[in-house]
Amino acid sequence: MDTNTIIVIMIACAAAMMGSAALYLRRRAKRIRPEAYDLMEGHDFEYYCAELLKNNGFQEVEVTKASGDYGVDILAEKDGVTYAIQCKCYTSPVGVKAVQEAYAGRDYYDRMVGAVLTNQYFTQPAVEAARKLKILLWDRGYLEDMAAEWEAS
Repeated sequence: MDTNTIIVIMIACAAAMMGSAALYLRRRAKRIRPEAYDLMEGHDFEYYCAELLKNNGFQEVEVTKASGDYGVDILAEKDGVTYAIQCKCYTSPVGVKAVQEAYAGRDYYDRMVGAVLTNQYFTQPAVEAARKLKILLWDRGYLEDMAAEWEAS
């Protein structure tokens, strides 16, 4: 290869790297910037999640009473499957306690599936407990996907 070809390849690589870096920074800035649901109080977050579920094909969506809900904030059904959902609007990762609440609430309300829906992510012990107890973990990515579906419709 001659020198001019090498220079052209180097410039193209540098441009591609700068484009990738710009995309990475845009995505990172979006993750750092709080979404509206990050600033919600617990009960407001539950109602927001209920609306998301309705707009994503869930039916018979019901927010349980604020206290004495046996670890479940939302009851719902989709495609013949009944759900007991615990919502957590946190500023840090969600731990095992939320998984235990969903597990207890699933059985109390006699639902087929228990889930925890959060604006954050889960600790490793929570992931392990959920796997063992067969509880679905719907993290920030899942929440963002549901919100995007809602906005697109």
